[in-house]
Amino acid sequence: MWAPILLLLMRVIQGAAIGGEVPGAWVFVSEHVPARRVGYACGTLTAGLTAGILLGSLVATAINSIYTPVEVSDYAWRIPFLLGGVFGLMSVYLRRLLHETPVFAELQLRKALAEEVPLKAVLRDHRGAVALSMLMTWLLSAGIIVVILMTPTILQTIYGFPAATALKANSLAIVFLSVGCIAAGALADRFGAGWVFLLGSAGLLISSWTFYHILGSHPDVLFPLYAVTGLFVGTIGAVPYVMVKAFPPVVRFSGLSFSYNLAYAIFGGLTPMVVTFMLKSSPMGPAWYVAILCGLGMAIGVFLLSRKR
Repeated sequence: MWAPILLLLMRVIQGAAIGGEVPGAWVFVSEHVPARRVGYACGTLTAGLTAGILLGSLVATAINSIYTPVEVSDYAWRIPFLLGGVFGLMSVYLRRLLHETPVFAELQLRKALAEEVPLKAVLRDHRGAVALSMLMTWLLSAGIIVVILMTPTILQTIYGFPAATALKANSLAIVFLSVGCIAAGALADRFGAGWVFLLGSAGLLISSWTFYHILGSHPDVLFPLYAVTGLFVGTIGAVPYVMVKAFPPVVRFSGLSFSYNLAYAIFGGLTPMVVTFMLKSSPMGPAWYVAILCGLGMAIGVFLLSRKR
């Protein structure tokens, strides 16, 4: 009885920890690199986050390939959690070696840090940046949730693929997602984030719609189509580039963390339920949801171009 409750509690604590570390990592990296390399640095960091998803997918693939479904239900499901605990201890050790960023140190030296609670200043003076960051977090979180996290199950239940095949295809998609994140960040440095979101979202719209639409009649295209779709999901690699630039250094971490965590709690929680509801009406439900995200991404791209970002 207590095991599921403890597992749920640990997952809640884990989620809270990640919610603080991801925005902090984006800010930390962006303030350590030259301004002309912020996109590439943040895109590479985001690729590292998706590589963690890849590691999880590979472990799940191995577990499902080595053990029978009964063995997985009995005890093998614990193996990934044990591995995750080891990586968690490693991250705690590495975290202790980090120091404040040069930007923050300069603010301290100039005594230019916020004299009031930073969140108060964020909500009073930077509501536009909060709104933009929340919309971009919706794009990031929902894109990964639908295309990367939910699709392996959809491939099995809707399209009839074996679990091992679905997970292998998912691993390939995550590899291309990581490449896409790095490319999106680098392109944002070169051409601006506006063009990246406009063209990347258009590419995701075409590839994802094709993927979900023809997969039932052409199962042989699972791997290449999923890979291309994963590549365009990598457009999210430019998200932190925009978010870290949306707030001034004095409130950057507070503004980014508040926007990211609030939006992730809302959209990250609602997206699986909305997609599941849409699946009851049509197997194209995920495609429709991703299409909405792509419309949002293209709108953000146009907005950023109008602001010359």
